[in-house]
Amino acid sequence: MMIKERLAKLRELMKREGYTAYVIPTNDFHLSEYTGDYFKERKFMSGFTGSAGTLVVTEDEAGLWTDGRYYIQAERQLEGSTITLFKQGMAGVPMPEDYLAENMKAGDVVGFDGRVIPAKWGMDLETRLKAKGADINGSKNLVDEIWTDRPALPKDKLFILEEKYAGESMAHKVLRLREKMAEYGAGVHILTSLDDIAWLYNLRGNDIANTPVFMAYTMVSSESVLLFIDSDKLTPEIRAYLKENNVEVMPYNAIYEWLTWVDKDEHVLLDLNNVNYAIVKALPAKIENKPNPTTLFKAVKNDTEIENLFKAHIKDGVAVTKFMYWLKTNVSKTEITEISASDYLENCRRKQGCIDLSFPTISAYNANAAMMHYSATPDSNAVLK
Repeated sequence: MMIKERLAKLRELMKREGYTAYVIPTNDFHLSEYTGDYFKERKFMSGFTGSAGTLVVTEDEAGLWTDGRYYIQAERQLEGSTITLFKQGMAGVPMPEDYLAENMKAGDVVGFDGRVIPAKWGMDLETRLKAKGADINGSKNLVDEIWTDRPALPKDKLFILEEKYAGESMAHKVLRLREKMAEYGAGVHILTSLDDIAWLYNLRGNDIANTPVFMAYTMVSSESVLLFIDSDKLTPEIRAYLKENNVEVMPYNAIYEWLTWVDKDEHVLLDLNNVNYAIVKALPAKIENKPNPTTLFKAVKNDTEIENLFKAHIKDGVAVTKFMYWLKTNVSKTEITEISASDYLENCRRKQGCIDLSFPTISAYNANAAMMHYSATPDSNAVLK
């Protein structure tokens, strides 16, 4: 019933704004694959807890798109919600953008929060809809008006990834980035993907579970490096490190105002697939749409990183071996559940120096193992036999 009420409230707000449809993706402002609790709007509005999916709501319909990892889970969680499951990837099932392009007519408006929509996706949909006399509006976040007890944005402190782990200084990474910018004829580079930003600065955070990144935007030119971030995340050590590397710290949300000041004749390097729609709409300059150079840089591991990868895998191998021995020795002697097995494995890993898991352990027994991204709960927690 709660989901139905939220959908009804959303439709009231859509009517107020003149929206025919409203799109709620899984993304945060940086289009991250996984997101923090603040950004789980699709989960809040649909009840579906999977890590991937898109909700589209119209005046008389609602659809949830997700992939094959989550078909079974989504069917269960959407039951009674009035939301139709669209099994993404199945024959005859349109993608959300195709559904919208087919069903919108002249005068209709598709709304969304432009900060969580990929620029390329939004621009392509805009072109398709305008051909039919329809339009898009990415200026409003309607879910924010419904989600009154929304979690706060995280404020965990950052930490420096020392050069003995990174194998390359931040200063050298910025130098390489500027060389690539010059090669592309770009005077400014906008970087918003969190893994790229963490790599560039040799900094890590804890803003997303199992992913050591932090919420920030970056603007690099030939003269300056601007980091847009919540200042509460910065320790005195981090501030000194940034100052030493000639990084100017700006308020997190100030990025949108700064974009409007970029010269209209400037060439700005960015990746339309990895930057949000609102960023592009705020830019008056010429766009050089190319992959973020940092993405290609960090794909090639240096000798230090390779050595540390070996060390990490050896340590993890020890942890998994100890876990398997414990499991096989004790499964017939004492009660072991999906959750207790998962907890034991995590403890083995942490004893080896693990800071955090890279993904919540998929501990699934018997029928639960049919769900590829199953996550055990106290209600579903099966006993291993």
